[in-house]
Amino acid sequence: MVSEDAYDVRDPELPGRLLLAERDALLPLLRARPGADFALPTAACPGWSVRELLAHCSAVLMRVVESRFEPGVFSPESNDRDIADRAGWSTGEVVDELERGMTEAGPVIAGAGGVLDGIALGEWVHAGDVRETLGAPGAYGGAGLPYALTLLVRISREKERVPLHADLDDVDEPLRLGSVPGDRPPARYLGDSATLVRLCSGRPVDGARYELAGAKEEELNLFG
Repeated sequence: MVSEDAYDVRDPELPGRLLLAERDALLPLLRARPGADFALPTAACPGWSVRELLAHCSAVLMRVVESRFEPGVFSPESNDRDIADRAGWSTGEVVDELERGMTEAGPVIAGAGGVLDGIALGEWVHAGDVRETLGAPGAYGGAGLPYALTLLVRISREKERVPLHADLDDVDEPLRLGSVPGDRPPARYLGDSATLVRLCSGRPVDGARYELAGAKEEELNLFG
């Protein structure tokens, strides 16, 4: 059993393990898809195609690898510029850069003391966005899910989100997310892990079966 306090102790290697697990699952999928799939619009990121989302992901990781954090980095404007910079690249070049970023960013994130850990979680969520768009299995799940849930718990606490007790269908022990309960009792979630990830990342949950009491869906969003 993992104690509640164990989630507050940072494992510096965990973000890198999450990226490597997703790299090994996502990259073969991408390389097997026809070119037309990369032009599909992504529901989770309106205005971006699959290719543009992947370009964003690879650009973010390469900024981490190369320690390029100029003022305004990761703003919407900065993200749009990064995508535009790759407009002339082939899809294969974008995927190759993404593979390099997922391979090399982990040690840099590990050495950053925690401030970059959320990037690994965000990249993993974006990989789920891509799977969802392509109709591929494993969106917001797969081999990286245990690592992602650990990051989800710790980051939700650091951001002092609404306290939430999550009883997951596919995880033995309940998770306790968010700030320490005060005057407000913890909200309760009943459902699967993938839907919890969707709620905590502001992704659509249409058709998902879950129960949420004591909080609104938007209160769980870590990226909102």
